[in-house]
Amino acid sequence: MRFVIQRVNHANVTVDGNVIGSIGKGLLVLFGAGEGDDESMLPKFADKIAKMRIFHDENDKINLSLQDIDGEMLVVSQFTLYADCRKGNRPSFFDALEPQAANELYEKFVALCRERVRKVETGSFGAYMKVDLENDGPFTIVLDSRDMK
Repeated sequence: MRFVIQRVNHANVTVDGNVIGSIGKGLLVLFGAGEGDDESMLPKFADKIAKMRIFHDENDKINLSLQDIDGEMLVVSQFTLYADCRKGNRPSFFDALEPQAANELYEKFVALCRERVRKVETGSFGAYMKVDLENDGPFTIVLDSRDMK
């Protein structure tokens, strides 16, 4: 699995001109599932992201988590996180998990996040989406299941 995590002041996702998910201060999480990924990894990532200390405390130190600030989360599926650009100019998505299995992992990840975070909004799996956000920092972190044991 791959996650791109962005600290945001606000973010929303639109499908066909309608806002389907919107958050205030918190995290925009782009979620991608790849070949070999399974649901056993999901709790670890949901915990890691909800507890990641990337928000400022009262002393302006980056010391607080999403849970600490009672922040919000917007989770958007994005298979393009598995783009392979090593050959030519057209990305290959061979390593992305097939859509049905990826959607199942995405839905389970969102459910786990909802157990940890007060407000979790989502995009629409497989839809053409427009994501609007205001980065806070900017502060962006990439997590990959192959790097975490």
